[in-house]
Amino acid sequence: MLTVLLSSPRVAPGLLTWQAWSALRAAEQVLAGSAGHPLIPTLTAVGVAPDLVGDSLPSDGPALAAFLSSAVSSSGGPVVWLAPAGEAADPAMLGALSVPYLVIDGAYDLPGAHLLDLVSIMDRLRVSCPWDREQTHSSLLKYLLEEAYEAAETIELGDLAALREEIGDVMFQAFFHARIAAERPAAEGGFTIDDVADTLAAKLIRRHPHVFADVTATSAADVNANWEEIKKAERVAKAAAGGVSAAAGAHAPSVLDGVSFGQPALSLAAQLQRRAERAGIAVPADSAGADAAGLTAERLGAMLMDLVARARGAGLDPELELRAAGRRFADFVRERERSAGSLAPE
Repeated sequence: MLTVLLSSPRVAPGLLTWQAWSALRAAEQVLAGSAGHPLIPTLTAVGVAPDLVGDSLPSDGPALAAFLSSAVSSSGGPVVWLAPAGEAADPAMLGALSVPYLVIDGAYDLPGAHLLDLVSIMDRLRVSCPWDREQTHSSLLKYLLEEAYEAAETIELGDLAALREEIGDVMFQAFFHARIAAERPAAEGGFTIDDVADTLAAKLIRRHPHVFADVTATSAADVNANWEEIKKAERVAKAAAGGVSAAAGAHAPSVLDGVSFGQPALSLAAQLQRRAERAGIAVPADSAGADAAGLTAERLGAMLMDLVARARGAGLDPELELRAAGRRFADFVRERERSAGSLAPE
């Protein structure tokens, strides 16, 4: 009887299934093709010392099947073959076996386990690639933005197959920045990819009490309302931690805290307006525009294109002017917040 034992390089070597350990304990012989197999140190430590057959190991499936079949015939008992870690059983090899066999998954990858490969690859790139060694947070900034835009484009085009690769490129930027940050002490703003994951996990749990706690939310509107209250509390807590009080003027906690003014002007304007509306602050009438009745996506696009053309005709940069308008609107929102705070009861 031949047992083909599959394992994962992402799982601690000793964490094998009961079925795998039973097969290993009962085996007359355990074979491995390389001394570098991650299971060998653990198995040797518990008295299951694999025999290394790397020098005589055939490379193609049928030849390997003949080799393993011969080993089973001559062993006089069960044989376990440690398949290369991370590899599936070769169908060509299994089909050519002349002895009974069983394939066992000795260690399963949990969802997300393959991210460990990215950690290892990123570590190696940072050390061994001249270009990767020279990069900084600042030098990578343009790539972070470019990759996000490319991912957005695949969604806009409906090319969901390409989205898989583009999302990977965005993910790579997160791993790259975390790897660079890991080279700094924590006191200087250093952090690891695990710190990033921990921070994100804590935020997701904190902002979804209707999932992870006892808060009730029966609609998306309820979720949004809870979300805004939670973020408001977070802003107050951050301000308190930094020694900022509500009387600190422009630096007081604001519904606009966290808005990135480095994003494209149109998305900035939309985010500022959404934040303001959630706080009950309406867009000023002189910038609210015409009645939206009958406005379609196509017509809106045409109107925006027309505004760009008119701006260019007047020698104005529409991106810069809309960004400036966004900052003026932000000042308006913060002034309204200060006014409301000064009128609030003690």
